[in-house]
Amino acid sequence: MSECQHSDMLQPAQRRGLAGEAADRVREAIFAGVFPPGAALKEVELAQNLQVSRGSVREGLGILEREGLVVSEWHKGTWVRSLSPQDVDELYTLRNALDNLAMRTAAAKNDARQFDALDKIVDEMRTARREELVALDMRFHDAVYAATGHARLTEAWRAIRNQIHLFLLTRIQGDDDYGTIIAPEHAALVAALRSGDGERAVALAEEHLRGSYDKLHQLRR
Repeated sequence: MSECQHSDMLQPAQRRGLAGEAADRVREAIFAGVFPPGAALKEVELAQNLQVSRGSVREGLGILEREGLVVSEWHKGTWVRSLSPQDVDELYTLRNALDNLAMRTAAAKNDARQFDALDKIVDEMRTARREELVALDMRFHDAVYAATGHARLTEAWRAIRNQIHLFLLTRIQGDDDYGTIIAPEHAALVAALRSGDGERAVALAEEHLRGSYDKLHQLRR
């Protein structure tokens, strides 16, 4: 993508000199596909587009590095992380463990208002454009963790959340069935949670996650 296109997509930071604001803008651009995996993130260009200092950009990129979204090396610069096979395996196994606990806990808590929120997200999935689906997928799982009422479990999810978002963005490249399966798969999860059947919810979540994992490996061959 050209420097002009980057400038069009990256809106200036609203609070000048704030590293967190710079991190937010670059993170949004990564998730919007402006900077795909492997793309270089140039401090000078970002500082100009965001209208902040290079120091703020550097600090902002440091925030994103701690989140696992970017990689920095001395004298080589900073770029968006490309998920290695080991990254994918580790994210898959860790998320699977967290999701299993989340599904059982949310089903046992059985908070109808939280499940109503999940249903609304599924309804949005049914009519959303393809480019909106990953964000809705993430919102859905944020809401599942909220439904657990388990603060430390939710914090563990948040620690890997942005890397999972990157995982999904990588997974849907060239994938034609994502738009057709996402709503029914998530609707089935809500139904299992509402019924209080935690084991059914776990089985569905594992099937859903395994499908994403297998698809990503197919795309990398």
